Amino acid sequence: MRIVTLSEPDDFDGWRDAARDLAAAHVPPDDVVWQVGATPTDLFAGEGNGRPLPPPAASTGFTVPRAFLDLARMAVLARDPERFALLYTALTRLRREPRLMEDQADRLVRRLEGLAKEVRRDIHKMRAFLRFRSIEEADGPRYVAWFEPDHHIVRANAAFFVNRFASMRWSILTPEVSLHWDGAALSQGPGASKGDAPEGDPTEEVWKTYYASIFNPARVKIGAMLKEMPRKYWKNMPETALVPELIAGAQAREARMIETARTAPPGPKATNAQAAWQALRDEAAGCTRCPLHGPATQTVFGEGPVDARMMVVGEQPGDQEDLAGRPFVGPAGQVFDRAIAQAGIDRARLYVTNAVKHFKYEPRGKRRIHAKPAGPEIDACRWWIGQEQALVRPEVTVALGATAARSLFGRVMTIGRERGRALQLPDGGAAWITVHPSYLLRLPDKVQAEEEFARFVEDLKGAQALLG
Repeated sequence: MRIVTLSEPDDFDGWRDAARDLAAAHVPPDDVVWQVGATPTDLFAGEGNGRPLPPPAASTGFTVPRAFLDLARMAVLARDPERFALLYTALTRLRREPRLMEDQADRLVRRLEGLAKEVRRDIHKMRAFLRFRSIEEADGPRYVAWFEPDHHIVRANAAFFVNRFASMRWSILTPEVSLHWDGAALSQGPGASKGDAPEGDPTEEVWKTYYASIFNPARVKIGAMLKEMPRKYWKNMPETALVPELIAGAQAREARMIETARTAPPGPKATNAQAAWQALRDEAAGCTRCPLHGPATQTVFGEGPVDARMMVVGEQPGDQEDLAGRPFVGPAGQVFDRAIAQAGIDRARLYVTNAVKHFKYEPRGKRRIHAKPAGPEIDACRWWIGQEQALVRPEVTVALGATAARSLFGRVMTIGRERGRALQLPDGGAAWITVHPSYLLRLPDKVQAEEEFARFVEDLKGAQALLG
């Protein structure tokens, strides 16, 4: 009997190394016991320390389908105690049955795919339902969140939160393990309890106001909502404190809305959702997350309907936007307006914003010359883009240029390769990348400029087509 001790319950590398040597030595699955040992203190320490493995075979080189490795990386994170043994059994069978992964009727394959599906869903729920609360420390604010995962997904999700909130100092507390980001390095701590996380902060009122405003009893299917947002996550999210009250009074509110619609005078009316957006805009007006706030005239926040189906993200405000306090009102904005008109898109239905909220420039005499935002400045503003996305919840987000794409995806994107096709954002939303209209203004050749403008219009049409 061979005993393999893995360092962590999510130790894919350890399992892979051990399984490869065992399979090469032709050790049957029934002769292997898989167990998890002590947890190392360093998040990035070697994960296979202390495993009693069989001596390496003379030749351990063999290949498996990429589909199996992808499946194994997910299934290892499941809480099922048999996952390591099931995966090793599948590995030994693959050496005899190379097309095993194509057999959707196979019971072992179906079980492993079921585990992977549960893990992927849990990863998505952590990204969607985790909420940070702000606490003040001696060296500045720290954002703390509590989450209770169903599976061993916390470390696997760490890179997402580092990329998404790179400029924040944050901690994610879970019963099994805690993650801490100081703006430069990620560290791991022991598990925590719910009482270790703060109860709340003033920004929760923004979310409660917004959630109450979008809860439309005439359109929301309560069963579907509860299935998508299980009760175990309600306590993590300030807005869901309102759900019982909203459900209890849904019919009465619907009747009042119908009566109001019959008797209210025509004209625009302020909504709670707009009030929530205004609260975020007011908060952003005092942003000092990066040095750009110093020389800039003001924060230029996004604008547009808070229920817009499409969000458009540009690079940063220009000279005219900085003075006016509104996005896309300068020369590039005029090109953008002309393009969306030709694409059949109504700007009044778009939510338009920028990746960076302050104007970065170099003074030359009386002129202020645009300067490209640096990586830390983009990362510092990702907090605001995240809040806008969470508030608007667009079906499609259009990135205009490399800065906007980096802000949305958390990494450098090549416009030439990614342009003009549907992509998926880290949070699961749909995205579409094209050039920034300022690029068209810089083209010296008139014929080329006209061709590129036409291509820009087609890109916008493609983004519009995603809405159906």
